[in-house]
Amino acid sequence: MSLPDLRKEIDRTDEQIIELLNRRADLCVQVGHAKSKTRSHYFTPEREHAVFQRLLALNTGPLESNHVHAIYREIISACRALEKPLSVAFLGPEGTFSHMAAVARFGNSSIFHPVESIRDVFFEVERSNVDYGLVPVENSWAGVVPDTLDTFMNSNLRVVSEIYQPITNNLLSKAPGLQEIKRLYTHFQPLGQCRQWLRNHLASVEVIETSSTSRAAEMAAQDPESAAIGTSLAAERYDISIMCEHIEDNPNNRTRFLVLGYNEPDRTGKDKTSLVFAVHNRAGELVHALNAFEKYDVNMTMIESRPTKAEAWQYVFYIDVQGHTRDQSVTKSIDLLKEHAIFVRVLGSYPEAAW
Repeated sequence: MSLPDLRKEIDRTDEQIIELLNRRADLCVQVGHAKSKTRSHYFTPEREHAVFQRLLALNTGPLESNHVHAIYREIISACRALEKPLSVAFLGPEGTFSHMAAVARFGNSSIFHPVESIRDVFFEVERSNVDYGLVPVENSWAGVVPDTLDTFMNSNLRVVSEIYQPITNNLLSKAPGLQEIKRLYTHFQPLGQCRQWLRNHLASVEVIETSSTSRAAEMAAQDPESAAIGTSLAAERYDISIMCEHIEDNPNNRTRFLVLGYNEPDRTGKDKTSLVFAVHNRAGELVHALNAFEKYDVNMTMIESRPTKAEAWQYVFYIDVQGHTRDQSVTKSIDLLKEHAIFVRVLGSYPEAAW
């Protein structure tokens, strides 16, 4: 086929795609009406998980799986907005990795609300000011986020979903080149994540710490002799060029985020359950408690202790295990755990995200 013929065929294909997209949207509107009558949740991560798994199994290329996922993330977001526009609180400001994770999980058709602290994310959902909240819980490089774990103790919110956000640091600048950069604006975390690259390329510049990567990009956009370490989203928001991509020392750095709400997602066959519990301060009590999961062959993927803040040297334990509370093995493990624990609280079962 000639180039004009190929373009005509693309146009015809686009016409079919638009027709089918609107057909899908119309069906979603009908789903929304049905949900409103039964007061069902509009965000159903287990259903989305099944949709994505089915689509990826159907995909034969040349589109790669991540391309299909990205395209359908926005299709689902737009169709869901026709049912009900979702509002999501995240740890601000805009342009940060938390913002990127929120967009990656809910799509651009959602309404995003930046707040000043992790506690504020919980508060906004608890007071029904937003539908959902998104908080960081652990980083593959820096470990857990204590504020998130501690806030669960005073909240009745559930974990309804999770997402892993790649931590990709970029050098943002309006300077003509690296040689013209005299100042570097950066938050302390990306500064630590990019030390080797900075030592090799910007060893002599003045480093000015900022409150966030977004604030760093904003300041660099106003200073043509400077640069910032920031996200691609911050570069877009503050109209500043990405001079160098992927300057992080560890290319596999990820942050895991939790979605907070009141859903209780159904099992998908590939799920995760988060719990918090406490045991008596006696020799062997923690070992006996954790043996409940070994006995029923339930794999633990995270454990973290936090002080109760009610009594000195008393701790609670946060754990993640693979499986759903409706899985027999997980149910039996939790029942046995309760025999050794002072208390056990299930924070939620939800589809396990690929990292």
